[in-house]
Amino acid sequence: MPKFFDDSFSPEHPVLTGEHVRHIGFSLRMRPQEALTVCSCGTDYECEIAEITQDAVRLVIRSAAPCCAEPTVSVTLFQALPKADKLEQIIQKSIELGVTEIVPVLTRRCISRMSAGDFQKKLPRYQKIAQAAAQQSGRGMIPAVAPLHTLEQAAVRMQALEVPLVLYEEPGGGCSFSDVRADAGSYGLCIGSEGGFDPEEIALLRAHNVQQIWLGKRILRCETAPLTALSILMYHTGNLN
Repeated sequence: MPKFFDDSFSPEHPVLTGEHVRHIGFSLRMRPQEALTVCSCGTDYECEIAEITQDAVRLVIRSAAPCCAEPTVSVTLFQALPKADKLEQIIQKSIELGVTEIVPVLTRRCISRMSAGDFQKKLPRYQKIAQAAAQQSGRGMIPAVAPLHTLEQAAVRMQALEVPLVLYEEPGGGCSFSDVRADAGSYGLCIGSEGGFDPEEIALLRAHNVQQIWLGKRILRCETAPLTALSILMYHTGNLN
């Protein structure tokens, strides 16, 4: 069933306007009496189309309930900037897995050296990818893709989370996920780029109380590591049961 996000949606006046009209009437070629879901502020409204005009889609609400697809925890992914189109894949798949926000980070070993200004120009595209992934996976909100951060900025943000973690592949590089608290409300996952982190960057994160964690002896690609870590964390916190 098609799903549309609209935090301005009013159950007293169930109408969709703007881009939703073009998408429903022209792209999807939907007709009256067909069903769709409107997600507003975390609530899913199961609706039936009553009328489609050039300016509005009028609906009849059949039921309403909190979105059951949202995780019970908030997870922010701090992803060092990868090369090529890998970030798009990471955004899409991490949202399917339940991430709350993606924060791209420029670290020393990033092969892609995009400036903050150049990244800002790509942000609308990244946010569209986030919206499409949220719709496809039935999420109750659209996770944000943040502007490009320095590692120092990311470390400060991570310090404010209950359980901030950094994946570090060096031997003895921290604990395993089984040792991580499973009852926290907010988590942060910091993942390196193709070149990983250098020791000074790990020291910086440690100084901000970020805990080292590792995924075993195999070295995962930068596009594989965040999805693996998110899957394990979601299972660990009871969100893949």
